[in-house]
Formats: sequence, C-alpha cells, structure tokens
Amino acid sequence: MLTIPPSWATRWEKFRNIKLESLFTRNRGRGTPRTIYVNQDVPNSYLDAKGRPKKEYVYCTNQVITSKYTIVTFFPRNLLEQFRRIANIFFAFIAILQFLPQFATISPGLVILPLLIVLGITAIKDGYEDIKRHQSDRHVNHSRVRVLTGGGWTNSNFTGGKSRTFVRGIVSKARSKRPRVHNTDVETGPPTDADPDTDVELDEGISIPNGKYEQHLFSGDHEVVRAHWKKTLWEDVRVGDFVKIINNEPIPADILICATSEEDNVAYVETKNLDGETNLKSRNASPVLADLRTAADCADKLNAFRVDCERPDTNMYKLDATLSRGSDRSPVDLQMVLLRGTVLRNTDWVIGVVLFTGEDTKIVQNSGGTPSKRSRVERQTNPQVFINLAILAAMATVCGIADYKIESRLYPEGAPWLYGDNTSGDSPGINGFITWAFALITFQNIVPISLYISVEGVKTCQALFIYFDYEMVDKKTGQPTLARSYNLSDDLGQIEYIFSDKTGTLTENSMLFRECSIGGVVYYGDRESEPDLEAQQTGDDNHGARTSLVTGVKLSSGVPEHFKDNQLSRDLASAIDAEPSSDNAAHARSLNGFFSVLALCHTVLAVVDPGTGAIEYKAQSPDEAALVQAAADMGFIFCGRDKEVLKLKTPFSTEVERYELLNILEFTSVRKRMSVIVRKLDEADPRLFLLTKGADSVIFERLKAGGDELKQTTEQHLDVFAAAGLRTLTLAYKVIPDDEYEAWREQYQHAATSLEDRGGKVEAVYDEIEQELRLLGATAIEDRLQDGVPETIADLKLAGIKIWVATGDKLETAIAIGHSTNLIADDSNIIIIRGGDWGRSVSEQLIQALEDFFPDSDVLKDDFARLGTSQYQESQTPYAMRRLSTGVTSLVGEDNGRRPGGYVLVIDGAALGQAFSDDHHKKLLLSLGTQCEGVICCRVSPLQKALVVKLVKDGLHTMTLAIGDGANDVSMIQAADVGVGIRGEEGLQAVNSSDYAIAQFRFLKKLLLVHGHWSYARNGTMILNFFYKNIVCIGVLWWFQIHCGWSSAYAFDYTYLLFWNSFWTIAPVLGIGLFDRIVDADILMAFPELYRYGREQTWFTMKSFCVYMLDGVVQSVPLYFLITYTYFTTTARSDGYDIALYEYSTTMVFASATVACLYNGLNTNVWTAWVFVAVFIGIVLLWLFTVVYNSISPGWFVTDVYGNNHFLFRSAYFWLCLPLTIAISLLPRYLFRAWQLGYAPGDLEILRYIRKKHPELDIAKACRLAPHDQQSRTSSRRRPSSRTSRPLSLVSTVGGTPGDRSVDHASADHSKSQDFRRASRTDMSTGVRSVDRGFDFATEEGGVAMRRIQTDLSERWQSNRHLPLAEIRPLVKKKSSMRIFSSLRRKKPPTPNRDS
Repeated sequence: MLTIPPSWATRWEKFRNIKLESLFTRNRGRGTPRTIYVNQDVPNSYLDAKGRPKKEYVYCTNQVITSKYTIVTFFPRNLLEQFRRIANIFFAFIAILQFLPQFATISPGLVILPLLIVLGITAIKDGYEDIKRHQSDRHVNHSRVRVLTGGGWTNSNFTGGKSRTFVRGIVSKARSKRPRVHNTDVETGPPTDADPDTDVELDEGISIPNGKYEQHLFSGDHEVVRAHWKKTLWEDVRVGDFVKIINNEPIPADILICATSEEDNVAYVETKNLDGETNLKSRNASPVLADLRTAADCADKLNAFRVDCERPDTNMYKLDATLSRGSDRSPVDLQMVLLRGTVLRNTDWVIGVVLFTGEDTKIVQNSGGTPSKRSRVERQTNPQVFINLAILAAMATVCGIADYKIESRLYPEGAPWLYGDNTSGDSPGINGFITWAFALITFQNIVPISLYISVEGVKTCQALFIYFDYEMVDKKTGQPTLARSYNLSDDLGQIEYIFSDKTGTLTENSMLFRECSIGGVVYYGDRESEPDLEAQQTGDDNHGARTSLVTGVKLSSGVPEHFKDNQLSRDLASAIDAEPSSDNAAHARSLNGFFSVLALCHTVLAVVDPGTGAIEYKAQSPDEAALVQAAADMGFIFCGRDKEVLKLKTPFSTEVERYELLNILEFTSVRKRMSVIVRKLDEADPRLFLLTKGADSVIFERLKAGGDELKQTTEQHLDVFAAAGLRTLTLAYKVIPDDEYEAWREQYQHAATSLEDRGGKVEAVYDEIEQELRLLGATAIEDRLQDGVPETIADLKLAGIKIWVATGDKLETAIAIGHSTNLIADDSNIIIIRGGDWGRSVSEQLIQALEDFFPDSDVLKDDFARLGTSQYQESQTPYAMRRLSTGVTSLVGEDNGRRPGGYVLVIDGAALGQAFSDDHHKKLLLSLGTQCEGVICCRVSPLQKALVVKLVKDGLHTMTLAIGDGANDVSMIQAADVGVGIRGEEGLQAVNSSDYAIAQFRFLKKLLLVHGHWSYARNGTMILNFFYKNIVCIGVLWWFQIHCGWSSAYAFDYTYLLFWNSFWTIAPVLGIGLFDRIVDADILMAFPELYRYGREQTWFTMKSFCVYMLDGVVQSVPLYFLITYTYFTTTARSDGYDIALYEYSTTMVFASATVACLYNGLNTNVWTAWVFVAVFIGIVLLWLFTVVYNSISPGWFVTDVYGNNHFLFRSAYFWLCLPLTIAISLLPRYLFRAWQLGYAPGDLEILRYIRKKHPELDIAKACRLAPHDQQSRTSSRRRPSSRTSRPLSLVSTVGGTPGDRSVDHASADHSKSQDFRRASRTDMSTGVRSVDRGFDFATEEGGVAMRRIQTDLSERWQSNRHLPLAEIRPLVKKKSSMRIFSSLRRKKPPTPNRDS
C-alpha cells in the first residue's frame, strides 16, 4: 500500500491551511511594553543614529480598517484568491499553450480573452464589495473627537503613517453642508461633516481673545493660540494626546481618565458593545491627575508625567500600568481606563490621555483580520474539477498514445501522409506528444470556463433578490437586507450551527416592568394602547409616552413604557382610605411596603430637568431603572438623594418622606440579593428597616417562620412569571431594633477593615442581619426581545439548526433569555459548567455531565477520559452529586435530569478558558455541546466567542453562521463560515465585518429557510447541469476520434464549439440558477423541517456529480453513433456525391444542443415564462446562427460551411435524426423523473403537486397537524398566552382574597398548565439540582461608584459612632400623613384630592 511520507503529509497540510489574509496583513507581533511621555520630550534612546525613531517606539495610528484590500494589495491578493480555483490555473495553461504556433486554433488574443473577462468581472465585483467596506470604515475613522491643541502643547510620542485606501475621504463642501443624523449609541462619534466654525471649543468660563464668544461657544478663528479643544478625526488621534469626551459620545481609543465632571471624579460607561452587558460600569480618574480639569492645565509644561504600560493584549478585563509624576508613582488598572467601543453615560465630560490606538486597542486586538471566505459549493467544485481534469488528461494521453502507435505502424508501410516522419522534429514520438497537447485544447470544455462567471453572475442576482425582498425590510428604519459578500449565498442554505450574541441581537436593550405579586395578589399590568406604542416608536412626546403627566417622571433610558394597572391603582386608592381594623388593612400595608422597597432599595440617581421640572432616573442597571420607574408610575416617586438622605413621595403622604441611608449590602452573583438599611427621619416613628430584593431561593430561606400560605402563593406566581420568560425578583423587609443594629454595625466595621478574608467576613455579617425577613411579594421584568425572536428560534430549531448563544452577560441573565427566546423549553434540562478555583475542575464537570446525561457518548470510551473519571471519583471532594432537598418530595420531581425536552448546556467564560487549554478538554466540550439541543456561553470575551465558533467549525467540519450587532461580535462573525451583522444600537462594526447585514433577528428565518435554501438548490443544480452539458459535447468529440485516427481533430466547425457555452446551452442553466424554485417561499417558511434538504447537502454531492457525468456520457453515445451510421449507410444527397464532414456533424450539434437544453428543463422544478424562454432561446439562436453562418460567402470571409444550408436542411436524415436521437437520449432521465413523481415522491414533490393542482389552497394550514396535536407539538415553541393574548387587566388572588376581588381565570389557566417541576437545572460544579424560577438581576459588582458610597457611609459612621443616638438623628417636623410602611399601623389621614 502506498504511504505518503510524514514530511510530505506535513507540507501538504501546511499548504492546505495557508490563509491568504496572512500573506497581506502585517503581523505586528505581540507588541512591546510602552512608555508614554506627556508634556516632556522622549529620551534620546528612542532615536537611532540618524535621529529617526526606532521601530519599536512608533505606535500605530487610530485608523481601523475592516476591508480586505488596499490599493497596493488588491491585484496580487485578488488574483491569488481567484487562482485558488483549479479551473483558472488550467484555463491559463491552455491559453498560454495556444500562443505556441503548433497549437494555435484561432487568434491567441481571442483565446485568452474569456479568461481575462472572467478574472476582470470577478475582480470588479470583489472591488465593489470592498469599496463598500472602505466607506463604512471611513464613516468610523472620520468621526470627530475633541483633542487638545494650542497653548504650546506638543505630543512627543511617535505615530506611524496611515494606510491608503480606495476611498480618499475627501468630502466636498457642498456635500458637507447636508445635515446628517447620527446615533450616539453607535461606534461612530459626532457627524463627520461638521461646520468648520464649530471645530474649536474652549473650557467653561474662558472666551476667545476678541471677546465675541462666551463659555462653551465655538470659533472658526484658527489663530487661537491658547490651549483649547479642537475637533479632530478619530484616525488622527495619537498615543499621548489629551482628549475630551462629552456625555453620550463613544470612546475613540483606550484612554486613561485624568478628570471627570463628577464631584468624586467618577465616570459611567456603557460597555454593551464590548461584553454585551446593559448595566453601566463606573470608572474613576487617576488621583494623581485629578487636577488636569482644563485645556490649560493639560497643556502646562509643569504638569509633566509619563505612563509605563504593558504590551497590547487581548485580555478585556485586565490592564497593568504605572503612572509617574515627579517622584510619585501610582498604579493604573482597568478601573481608570475607558476602552474603545464603550459609550460615556450620565457624565457631562471626561478628560483623558490616550494610551492605545487603532490595532493596539483591546477591542481591535480581539478582532481578527478580514478573512477571505469561500463557499462550500465552491470548495466542493474543486475536487470535481480535478476529476474532470483527470478525465481530460486520460483522454489526451489515449489520443497521444494512439497517434504514436498508428504512425509507428503505418510509416513503415509507406503511408503517404507520413512522408518525412523520421526526423528529429517530426517523428511518431514528437507527433504523439503534440497530439496529446492538442487534445487538451480540443477537449478543454470538459472544464467550462464560463461556469465560474455564470456562478458569479447568478450569485450577484441572488444578492439583489435578497436586497429587494420587501418582507426583509425594517418598517421603522427602511433598512433592507444587504448582501455584503455575494459569493456565500448558497452557504445560507446549509447552516447547521448558529452562534448568536444576546444584547441587541435577541433583545432590544430595554427592560419593562410587566407583572408583580403583592401580598398574594398578582397584577399583570395593562398593555399600552396602540397610539401610545406608535408614539413611543416614532419618538412623539405629545402622546405622553415619555413623561407621565400624573407623576412628572420621565421614562428612564432603556425603559420603553410606563407601568399601568387599573386594578392596582384602585387597590392603592382603597388602601389609602382603609381603616386599620378593616379586612383590607393587611393588603394595604403590603402595597405600601412593596413599592417603598422598590423606591428605596437601589443605587439610582434622580436628575431633575431644569426646564420642565420632570424627574429622570439615571441607573447603572436597566433592571433597577425599570423597578424604580414602576414604583414612580404607581405614585411612589423617588425624589433623589441628598448625601445619605433619601427622599420619597408616596400616595400615603402629603409631603416628601425622608429616609437616612445607613448601609448598602451590595448585590453579587453569589449573594443573589441586595439590601439597604434605612431609618425613617420621623420623630414619631424613627425605626430602622432592612429592605431586601433578590432571588426567591435566597429570600425564601431567610423568611421568618409562618406565612406559609403567602409563600406558597408567591411561589405559584413566580412559576407563572418564569413560564412567561420574565426575570423575577422577590422583595422582603424586617424591622431592626436599635441595639441589634448597633451591635451588628460594630461587627460589620470590624469585618470591613479586616486584613484577612475580608470578603468572607463581610459576607457572613451580611448574612447575619438578613434573617427573619417578612415577605412582601415579587416582581417580573421583561428583557424585551426583538420582534419575532422566540418564533424565529423555534422555527430554526425545527429546521434542525442548533443554536449557541455567546454573551458577556452573567449566567442568570443568559438562562433567563434562553427561556424567553424558546432556546430553553419548559421541559428542558439545564446543565451548568462553571470555572473558577472552587468546586470541581472543568474536566471533572464535563466528564461527569457526559456520564450522567449521555452515558453512551463515544468520547467516554477514551482511556484518558476514563482515567480522569476514576481520579475524580477517588478524590475527596466535598461536592458529591446530590439532589436539592426541599422538605417535600422534590420540587424537581423524580425524573429530574431526564426531562423529555432534551438538554441545554450553560457554560461560563472561566470554564471555557480552561476547556480551550488542550485538545482533550476541547474534545470533551465539543462532545457535550453537540449532544445538547442548545448551548449558552456566558461571561465570554470577544476572542472566546471566536474560539467557540472555530471549535465547532473545525471540530465537526460543519457549516456555521454567527450573528451579532456589536464590536465584540466581530471576531465571531469573521470566524464563522457566514457572518451576519445586525444594524442595531451597538454600532456598525459588526455590519462592517459581516457578509450579510439585516435589521432584525427575525429576518434570519427567511434569509436561511427561503433565500439560502433556494440559492443552494439553484446553484448546486446549476453547476451539475453545467458539467453535464459539457460532457455531452465532449463525449461527441471523443467518439469522433475513433474515425479520425485519434488525431484530436474537431468533429464540427470550431465556431459551434466556441459558442457552446456562450449561446447554445448557457441560458437553461442560468434559468435554473435564477428562477428555479424547489417550492414556494410561503411553504418553506411554514415548514422549517424542509431545510434538512439543504442541511444534509442534498443538492450538490459527489454522487450527484457522478450521476450527471454518467448521464452525459450515455447520451453522447446515441447522439454520435446513431447520426454517424445513419449518414454513413448511403449518401443523403440527391446528386449521389458523398456527404461532407460538416454536413452530418452539424446535425450532431443541433441534436446535442437541443438535448442539453431540454435535459436542463427536465431538471427544473417550476416552469415559469422565464424558464421557458431560457430553455428554448439557445435552440432558437442555434438555428438562426446556422442559417446565417452557412450563407456567408467567401467575399466576406472564408468559412468551411458555406453552402451547407443547401444540403443540411434538405436532407431527410437531418429531420429524422433530430427527434429520434433527442427522444432516445432523454428517455432514461424522463422515465426516472416520472417514476420518482409517481411512485416515490418526496416532501418537496408532494407539496409542489398540491400547489399546482390546488393553487388556492393554504398548504401551511391544511397540512399542519390537528389543533390538539399541534399544540402539543409546539408547546415548547410558543410563548405563553400571558405575554401575547392576555386581557388588558388581569388580577388574581390565590388563597385569601382582599375585599371583593374575584379570582382571575386566566391566571388559574397558567397555574394549571404550569409544571412546577419545570426546567431541571444541574450545577455540575457543586452537584446541586434545583428548579429554576427565572431570577435575574444585572448590576455592576464591586464597582467604583459602590465603593465610594460604602466609603462615605463608613466615614460618616466613624465620625458619629461616639455621639448619643439622639444627636445622630436629624429632627424632622412631624407631618400629618399616613405611615403604613413606617409604622405598620393605621392612622386615618385626611383624604387627598384626586382628580379623576
């Protein structure tokens, strides 16, 4: 057996893995540590002997390019990409061969012209695609930012030159005057085409020397010499520049914060473009640079400093640097840096110095270079071309050997045509070689040069079909679906795995307070009316969509609408007037306490609009904004914070109530709760309260004994909320005696100042006070999804596509979104893999999960995996597998982990980091993930997203698609076979790097199921028919060699062969590629299961290729031999002369072309007018051409067929052979098609037949299952009716019913249909299995802002700890108001006036 040497195998593998982009992209390496000098010169060691800066000290520009080509690299890179096609190499060889006189057929220029046309058209198409990318890059690079200029300021750091692109970036003045609309949420900054008069900006209180301009006004005077801020292009920002960022502007580079507008030098940034998290992050300025608050301060030479930075790297969560100013040195970490891709929020301005630019920024480091993608069909075509080339080589070799043998045998016999056939230049050997080479030219059409240009043209038209599909146009923005890479349309029909971002892709980045349970009563909320929703979407404030006229509170950012519930409003109104001894008193206290907790337990800031006086909430977390907003909508208005005093206005009080904030027990993902300790500033009742919100699992276990009925009722409501895919929180409180608090405060202070295990001690102290709580109720927030997301995901799952979600959000958020999007069904089993230093190792978790849930997995048969398992079993770990005991049987049921809904894997970024450490871990992860019906990766970096895609793509060799809308998704989009970018709120970076750009996730369904499936079926069938029609022609030429001495001579006039692929047979295959439909679009949308034909690669396989090639060979036999022996029997002429070669060979041309066209027609599924024209136009052109061509007299130019019309069309053989040979040739394919349609029809054939016979029938409705079967089949696909068809006002009480409220039947239906053992959840790191009720809460953990608040509270306590308690409490004038929450006792207040 022939074996390939290892060295050759290694070389071949390296050759296969060569990436063209690596040849044309500059590899800058890992980079070197850098020192940035500000207001001082760089040292002489930075210069070489000639005074030029050394290469390692020249930093890259801030220009970011996502396009593939530059002016210099376009032609070589594009030619290399095109010559990856084996056929193009062959065509170039044949063209060069025909430049030699021995092999010339026609003019050499005409020979090479088709190849040049193919290369040119493809290059033009590629260049156009890349120009669009350059234009998108220019939109980003030409955004503007304020950069320090003047005042003697110079930047001594070195920056390299910018890259030259196709788009020069020169904008005419006429164009610059045109107003442009921009979105401050996106990657780009302010409009590029700014008025020159607004380029210069001074700091507050400083005017231009002529005194014309006041503070913050602008001047076009370019002679201003004092330090000022000048708007500069992003691409011109340099390392070491001072920049000033204004609120809501994106960050252009990685910037060290010097100073901010906030009192504590804190800045808030939105990082969803980096990590997908919607909550704001707090960053603080460097204390050493806090005095640099103006342009003059920054430009002052006395304020010199330097920053020593580490080398640029991809770690998004770590940055180490040191700042030296004078003799002082201070550390710099990521908390002091604003990264490119983030957006400044809730901060008026920030001044900073640039540390990293362009390719050195962390977001770009996490993005790879733009890859050169090729479709799978194109890659599969190469082996088929190889087969055809092998056949061609064999045919040429046979001709050469046969010619050599014939000449060697006949020359000694004195054959007159071989006279002189014994010289060095004319011998049987030489002639045999020439015949071999000439045979390559004769049979060259076996590899059609027109195939590639035809495919390119068809794919371009398919891109236009996508663009002009009005069902894929966003009605709000008018944005169509855009194909940025034309050559991947057929890949859309073969997708097996989809990798999706969450924030902005599946969700709308907005939170909506939907429902709540208060004291055992559930309120579902009233949906806004259609006019309100329309006003909200269009931004019309006149409908009250943004500001509540009742409360005077604006909608917070990320909160789309106000919370309304008529029944809740009536309950609150009756609670105000309720007597302490009435039946409604208990529920009244619950209502007051519930909304007081919502309005006080948070870190939200209240900002008052000076113009309107309306309050707007600024929150780090959109969850907190939605909760506080809902409380305000119900009349519990948080009016702001005055240092440690919280102000609250309630319906129960005529004046603003004041609470002293004593402690914040902050939220963490481990604690799953947040608490505040407050004291009501009221002489009559100055009690202390602990207000808590968190997950039901941690709140319920800390409740005071008793109240089981309320707890059970709330659990039922939580199950209903979770079933609807809502994010839940549970609210509770307790009253703290003063002496208990004082003792606890001492313990807390001791723990907070401990030098050992501070975090653990603080956690223990928190847990001590958060006991004996009283349950108030629960909330349900909707992380609003994009339109049609659940239905789209459900249909994609029906299509057999596995969906993996990769997000930077935390685990609970990812699971909540999984439920709401139908990725996790109600009966799914959740497998959680966590990384970290505690619990089991990732390897043990993966192996245990495979053994528990997939015991038959092949990967477990690996000896190494078994060894790891045995080691794990022998280890003394405290985390043995156990079920979570609830005191009853088990909430998760006996079949926990064996639900019929399948398995969903949830894995965090830390676990992924360990799983990617070696091939064994990768194999385990891949095995576990591919056996689950879905995978959710949380807390992942952009680079990890790309690694996950590559793991599946390279490990399974499947077709992958990645979709996202942010800069953090770029690497994932580029790594996948097909990248889809969403034009969302997170910028244009994803779109710029994508192959397809859509406006909504729901458009992905039609893009794949219809356009992708159509394109794959069309292109696959078209290419197969292309090979077929050429093998028919070549087959006729090959059989002719038997009668021409294997001399490689043409059977018919060369012009017919030249036009074979240009006119005679090109139209039918183009008709298939453009107009064929396997079934109609509505059927493909209604039956996603049909996508399996594309996913299983039905339309283009090696088997199909062989069948079509065999068809061509078989059909060429009657086409040649039947016609040849018919004409050779007796003469066909009436004058008795013998027939000429072109007389009967032209009949072969007619028969062959007609058979090829009709054969293509037989392979067309739907005959439309366009298909009919495409099938027959080539035949018509052939007849017209023959009539004209045979009539051209030698006076015009000499042809070999002049006068052939006189003999051809008068011959009976001609009219006899055509129908006979055509019928015989097409009979096998016709019989097969008839048998297939009549006796073995598939799904597609049946659906096409029904549509043909009953075009008025709604096939989707008629062929679906019966209603009860359909409901059971799609139970995991549909969102519960509580989210869609619920009545506007639903109130339900389970158990005791306050007042005369009735039980809500809709809620009863929810409880009846809800399985309380839903969604088994197994944490493999601890072995705990539990029930999931949809808890989720997003906020920054351990952020700068929280640390500042904790420090202020601690310092205040330290200063007051030795004062008497009476002196600590501020005296507040007693108010005549209702204090249900503060006193929990009823006092009859005066009834407030309420205008109805």
